[in-house]
Amino acid sequence: MAEIGFYHLTRTPLEQALPKLLGRILAQEGRALVLCGGPERVQALDAALWLCADPDWLPHGTAAMGHAAHQPIWLTAEDEAPPNGARFLVLLDGAESARLSQYDRVLDLFDGHDEAAVQAARRRWAAARAAGHALTYWQQGPRGWERKASAGAPPQEALVPKA
Repeated sequence: MAEIGFYHLTRTPLEQALPKLLGRILAQEGRALVLCGGPERVQALDAALWLCADPDWLPHGTAAMGHAAHQPIWLTAEDEAPPNGARFLVLLDGAESARLSQYDRVLDLFDGHDEAAVQAARRRWAAARAAGHALTYWQQGPRGWERKASAGAPPQEALVPKA
């Protein structure tokens, strides 16, 4: 079973939060597969990751670039076996994977300002808990990510953005 962390974005947009999380994965000499909600998001993230300043270098690739085995970060809209040997899976845009157990760690990022995204994250949490995965719930706070819940279901109010 995978360890799945739900990351509730409340203070910064995905394009700012994701590079820092990917930087942490690379700092551990890890590899990641980033599963996007569609090909448009893959293209947008590809451009954004080349231009991000923190961290200043996030080597990555897409199917359009090829050479998946050499890419520490692989951006895709397909739920595929990790062609880069990734042990980390990052889920964006409500993307779901039938391959969760193939990863050591899964990061499920969702927009706390989008009520539909919050409700969908609650459904994914319940499904992952029922499947026996180890769960943690993180929310952005004034000083960074704050752990709000683990293992069992988070309190319903924890998945609602604070005003």
